[in-house]
Amino acid sequence: MELQPLFREGMSRLGASVTVLTTDGSAGQHGMTASAVCSVTDTPPTLLVCVNRANRSHDLFLQNGVLCVNVLAGHHRDLSGVFANSKAPDRFEQAGWTTHVTGAPVLDDATVSFDCTIVDRTEIGTHSVFFCEVQEIALAQGAPESLVWCNRTFHDLRAAS
Repeated sequence: MELQPLFREGMSRLGASVTVLTTDGSAGQHGMTASAVCSVTDTPPTLLVCVNRANRSHDLFLQNGVLCVNVLAGHHRDLSGVFANSKAPDRFEQAGWTTHVTGAPVLDDATVSFDCTIVDRTEIGTHSVFFCEVQEIALAQGAPESLVWCNRTFHDLRAAS
């Protein structure tokens, strides 16, 4: 079997948190749904965020130099679809938002939001890998939950009782 389809099938089995990446600045306000996010180090707190260079959000993130990683909870399934659809109008009217240090939109009821500046970037294949230094963190009140994408479908994760 050809490696690329096998790789894609294998990656579909690797569960990942669903996030909405947001930005605002001189290039304007924008956001997209993403699952290619992970920690790099806690000194300084830094995330790795992968974005396809063909995605229209890519250049806006670069121009603004900031982004917020908003980790979604189970009740955000519809919101993830809105931000996954590049043609969806009024995306930011579908939820409550605030801003923190960088000015990127922070989802009011996200499980956690990481407000970041983009400090470095590398390119590999079709994607840019942004290294994002965390400037501020907002944690949801109550028991944490998370929306996960695995086997090409959503799953809700809640704290064990």
